[in-house]
Amino acid sequence: MQLLLSRLDSPVGEMLIVTDAEGTLRALDFHDYEPRMRTLLARHYETYQLTTGDTPDAIAAALTNYFAGDLNAVNHLPTQTGGTEFQRTIWKALRTIPGGVTRSYGDLAKQIKKPSASRAVGLANGANPIAIVVPCHRVIGASGALTGYGGGLPRKRWLLDHERKHAGLFAA
Repeated sequence: MQLLLSRLDSPVGEMLIVTDAEGTLRALDFHDYEPRMRTLLARHYETYQLTTGDTPDAIAAALTNYFAGDLNAVNHLPTQTGGTEFQRTIWKALRTIPGGVTRSYGDLAKQIKKPSASRAVGLANGANPIAIVVPCHRVIGASGALTGYGGGLPRKRWLLDHERKHAGLFAA
């Protein structure tokens, strides 16, 4: 599989953006987590080649607008991932969590009608290859505590604070 890698600056560090030839988002991670991103790509696609490309205009604009406070700007970006059917179900459910809102792993398990699967939800959440657009940062522990994030807890805290600050400022 041939994929394109581009980079985009953001308030939380340089982002690595992986798209296919059609401009569909396949992965989004942070520069300091590039090995993690490559591991996830290998798990999802087995063999792939990354070549340097430009960030598609629609993705660059959506992410820029998200960081400017329009939390809904990324909602309609097309994504495609590998992963298991269960993982893709979780990633789809993540996209239903509004900006400025958090859910627990248990909440997501109930949403997909598998209330005893909160640990599996956590594992799927951790294997999400598309940060921000598939908002795994919006998932927290049942106690309300911030739990692991593939981009690091300081980034997760920043993203949640950013979303709380801007929630409701832009129409859907």
